[in-house]
Amino acid sequence: MVSRVIPVDPFDLVIFGGTGDLARRKILPALYRRYRDGQMPEEARIIGAARSELDADGYRAEIRAAFKEFLRAEECDDQVDAFLERLDYLPIDAMGEGGWPELKTKMRDGVTQAFYFSVGPSLFGALAERLHTNGIARSDARIVVEKPFGRDLGSAKALNATLAQHFDETQIYRIDHYLGKETVQNLMAIRFGNVLFEPLWNAQYVDHVQITVAEGVGVGGRGAYYDKSGAMRDMVQNHLMQLLCLTAMEPPNKFEPDAVRDEKLKVIRALQPVAPADIVRGQYNGNDGPSYVEDAETPDSRTESYIAMKLEIANWRWNGTPFYLRTGKRMKARKSEIVVTFKDTPHSIFDEDAGQRANILSIRLQPDEGIDLSVTIKEPGPGGMRLVDVPLDMTFAEALGPDAENVPDAYERLIMDVIRGNQTLFMRGDEVEAAWAWTDPIIEGWTERRDKPAGYDAGSSGPEEALMLMHRDGRRWRDLT
Repeated sequence: MVSRVIPVDPFDLVIFGGTGDLARRKILPALYRRYRDGQMPEEARIIGAARSELDADGYRAEIRAAFKEFLRAEECDDQVDAFLERLDYLPIDAMGEGGWPELKTKMRDGVTQAFYFSVGPSLFGALAERLHTNGIARSDARIVVEKPFGRDLGSAKALNATLAQHFDETQIYRIDHYLGKETVQNLMAIRFGNVLFEPLWNAQYVDHVQITVAEGVGVGGRGAYYDKSGAMRDMVQNHLMQLLCLTAMEPPNKFEPDAVRDEKLKVIRALQPVAPADIVRGQYNGNDGPSYVEDAETPDSRTESYIAMKLEIANWRWNGTPFYLRTGKRMKARKSEIVVTFKDTPHSIFDEDAGQRANILSIRLQPDEGIDLSVTIKEPGPGGMRLVDVPLDMTFAEALGPDAENVPDAYERLIMDVIRGNQTLFMRGDEVEAAWAWTDPIIEGWTERRDKPAGYDAGSSGPEEALMLMHRDGRRWRDLT
């Protein structure tokens, strides 16, 4: 199986924060891979912009060093030099006037124009204003903004309003790299491209859905930042919310940006308020390394590094079917997956000791991207009718062979979508605000009650209270290994 590479039009891409970690680790390696695969035209140009006093040659040397660190050895071939020739650099003061006239002179007519805000949200407004007042951004320019999109509903509205003063909503690309993962998009293909699943994708046939994003690492050097956000703001409000929407949304009439995002918005607005008893918060202990409070350097921190919750969606498709979400740091393993557990057959013709179980569809996002569906068959042998579950497995690495290594990562796909002008996999402003409108009352409740997170051992599956959240419903979390 060979993927088809469709080149994009020539473009000028300006990366504000071009010397930062995200640019060096993700954005520029992604662009290089697209160049290496022939998707980026020779006329394309990338301009790094930051406060560092570098010239173009100095910037290229920095990025060459970053490639040696973040690319596979076999990728660092003779095409690196050709790619680096497409890089330029300008020192720019985001809060002042320095560098803006020079940037204007570098922008070309007749090519796609995009600006990547790889900086903190506090600079989004200043960058948008200066691009506008200096006459740099055209009316068809695109801007890419990274999360966090605010820290509550008020700040999200203010941020959206600031960007809207200078750019139309059709020009704003709010990037969530989870939506660029191959398996996340395959979720839509499975649901809407196969008559086998869509008739069963509802409360009549689905017992429950689990969405897990578990990380093996702690907050580490991000402790000071993370302690001001926590798992709810850092993961649930954006990443897990988007996975939930794609799993639960109605079929859009077309696979196009606003049609898809309209349906996602309906899911968020249909979410029921969550009772305190349906949420578990946790902090990892320091049984085999620093504890959360040591990493955060806040001995009395009440910020959660783990969260599990039971959600209900108040609509015809999902009424009565619970969705269980969990995410955490320093977990047993690194694992992200969406698991749809179907109901038992209405009537079993087999004896109780035959061992029939429910069908389970597992969509693995990381690691080992793939999809498997467990089905019940007879166990081979002459010993009567004994039933076992076996997976119909599509692990990308096995199904696609060598091509699996060349599947574009999330940033590769999403940046090319920006250049193409395709907003399907990017969040719209009203989506962001609706997510915060649902999230804020939960966080406010914790603050008012002064809830303290439960402790859990690093390297475990989370607090015992999270296990009980499922156990009281007669269900179990999927094992993380």
